[in-house]
Amino acid sequence: MTITFISIICSILILVFLSYYNFWRPVKNSSWPRILMFHDTSDAPSSGMNISLSDLEIQIQYLLAKNYTFLKMSDLANFNVQKPHVVLTFDDGFASNHTHLFQLLKKYNVPATIYLTPNIGQIEALTPEQIQEMQASGLVEFGAHTLTHVNLTKVDDQTAQREIAESKEVVEKLTGVTCLSFAYPYGRFEERHVHMVKDAGFSSAVTTKKTILPFDTQNAFTLPRLNTNNCTNRLQFYLVLSRGRYKL
Repeated sequence: MTITFISIICSILILVFLSYYNFWRPVKNSSWPRILMFHDTSDAPSSGMNISLSDLEIQIQYLLAKNYTFLKMSDLANFNVQKPHVVLTFDDGFASNHTHLFQLLKKYNVPATIYLTPNIGQIEALTPEQIQEMQASGLVEFGAHTLTHVNLTKVDDQTAQREIAESKEVVEKLTGVTCLSFAYPYGRFEERHVHMVKDAGFSSAVTTKKTILPFDTQNAFTLPRLNTNNCTNRLQFYLVLSRGRYKL
């Protein structure tokens, strides 16, 4: 092999490595919230949408070791301490959030926010009794994620308003407390949906945009979240927390 050929191969390998480990991204302010996004917490084969209990426990242990403060979504607006803080969020309302996740939250005494889709239908979902038990523990709060997990950009305004407002009402009936936060299904929304969420009485909303930003009145209804799952190794998790994402 010539030196030129070896140099080309090395350059390609470095580029491939950096595409999966984005050290080149700027480090975000450590006092900005890290809002992590999860879904199913079962030990099902990895789909990119689930995380096993053992992998999630490793991530929680890492966050505790780094002295992160764990918050619920409703805590963010009033958290003014300049120190690392994190919110664990779980979309849809999988039954595994009770059978698996809840035990972990109790073990480490850390809170979480679960965004319920009351009429989602396609998953094994939390029962009203499980929801009420988790709510009563003080470790879990529930947000809304529309009634049927509809893509808001694909329906008319009347349907979108109903999906948003009625999901809030149903969650409040299930939990007995005010539902304060909303998650846009599939991360799809337009400016008109932001106004619908505000008008429905929510105080915050989360997206699937993968970055880290400060929490303020300008972005309280378009908050970004960080994606992590069974495919994320420890080094990549470090990059997620420090840069907002670990790969292209």
